[in-house]
Amino acid sequence: MNSRHKLSFVFILILLAAVLIFALSPGCQPKPQYQKIDFTRLEPPGAAAPGESSEVLLRVAFAGVVSPTETLKIYNQMVEYLGQALFRPVEIIQRSNYAEINDLVRSRYVDLAFVCSLAYVVGNNEFGMEILVVPQVGGGTVYHSYIIVPANSKSESLADLRGKAFAFTDPLSNSGRLAPTYRLHQMGATPDNFFGKYVFTYSHDNSIRAVADSLFDGAAVDSLVYDHIISLEPEIGARTRIIEKSPPFGIPPVVVHPALNPEIKARLRSLLLNMEHDQTGRAVLESLHVNRFIIGDDASYDSIRNMMRELGW
Repeated sequence: MNSRHKLSFVFILILLAAVLIFALSPGCQPKPQYQKIDFTRLEPPGAAAPGESSEVLLRVAFAGVVSPTETLKIYNQMVEYLGQALFRPVEIIQRSNYAEINDLVRSRYVDLAFVCSLAYVVGNNEFGMEILVVPQVGGGTVYHSYIIVPANSKSESLADLRGKAFAFTDPLSNSGRLAPTYRLHQMGATPDNFFGKYVFTYSHDNSIRAVADSLFDGAAVDSLVYDHIISLEPEIGARTRIIEKSPPFGIPPVVVHPALNPEIKARLRSLLLNMEHDQTGRAVLESLHVNRFIIGDDASYDSIRNMMRELGW
């Protein structure tokens, strides 16, 4: 090979190498790499940094008791009320399951959270999650787990759903998982050996509508959510039927991290407790179908602790 051909060959090799390097560079990869967020390392909300707004953001998290769209509809007025009363901007934080909401409270990424009763008990055990207030609904502070079936179902009790398709709500839901699992335990069964199949829908309204549409043979749902939905949509009530009702449980509470600034904690508690005495506050409570907020009692959740203990959770 003469010197001219050698130079041409070397040039081609250099050109090919450059093309390969460019093709393999991060800007040309078809699948970008996303950073994984570790909620345990998030800084808790605090004072604004120098040069930023002096308004401190209040973050409020809502467990997905109902679907995200319904959650925004239900709690939007509450969030606006809190922001106006506290003279602070408020941000709604939503996550796909109850465990993620607990993680946000644990990491102090949110100031306030509306959680399920079981999620509270778990959070209280793990990091001292505190009850700020509890809602009073229909004159009481309890709720139940309903086992519902399609209206045309022949099932009359949970026992009749053996081998059927069943919908739980969330792994950390009391009414949507723990209570029905404990009921099976009393029957000498577990979800795995009792149902033909089961799924988690991650919201009570999803479970209710799925049963109404006969997508599942049964579901375990929050009595407050079910009663609210059928009051607004009677046709859902006409297409479903309650076959079992659990004993009463302590109502899902409003919670905070135990290390939340005491002054902020006191202001939030006072604001919520006095909503019923304020015209705008009463309107918000009415939209939530809540009579008032009152001081909660941790002992109200002992029946949930007892079920967990018997199940070995």
